[in-house]
Amino acid sequence: MVNVLTPDQMAATHAAAFTQSRPWSAWEFSGLLDSPFTYAIGDQRSFALGRVVAGEAELLTIATHPDHQRQGLGKSALLKWMSEAIARFATDGFLDVASDNQAAQALYRSHGFAEAGRRTGYYPRQNAAAVDAVLMCVNLRKAQSAE
Repeated sequence: MVNVLTPDQMAATHAAAFTQSRPWSAWEFSGLLDSPFTYAIGDQRSFALGRVVAGEAELLTIATHPDHQRQGLGKSALLKWMSEAIARFATDGFLDVASDNQAAQALYRSHGFAEAGRRTGYYPRQNAAAVDAVLMCVNLRKAQSAE
């Protein structure tokens, strides 16, 4: 899938969406996109960045600009990420999400993801205690057939 986003655009959207933790820089996005295993879908309003290696797809990040939230763009980005992962021969998908991000967890659960573990204190917070990362996984083909 062709990436129509630039690393600068991705970094700007990510910075707007991730205000409780350190957003990723254009340099970080550029480095990830240099890999043939990594792909991005979406636009400046909402995007997902993933990678497929050895039949496993990892959702590296997903971001929707606050000006465009609650319009179904995050759901659309997630579904396109899943479809592209399957097209790249992934059978299973996984991600981690902050334990205090209930909206994202609900989105993932509604598309077949289930909690598989936790990383204690994984996400640092400004002026607050770090929060756990909730590890979630899904069988992509099973989830797609349920849609």
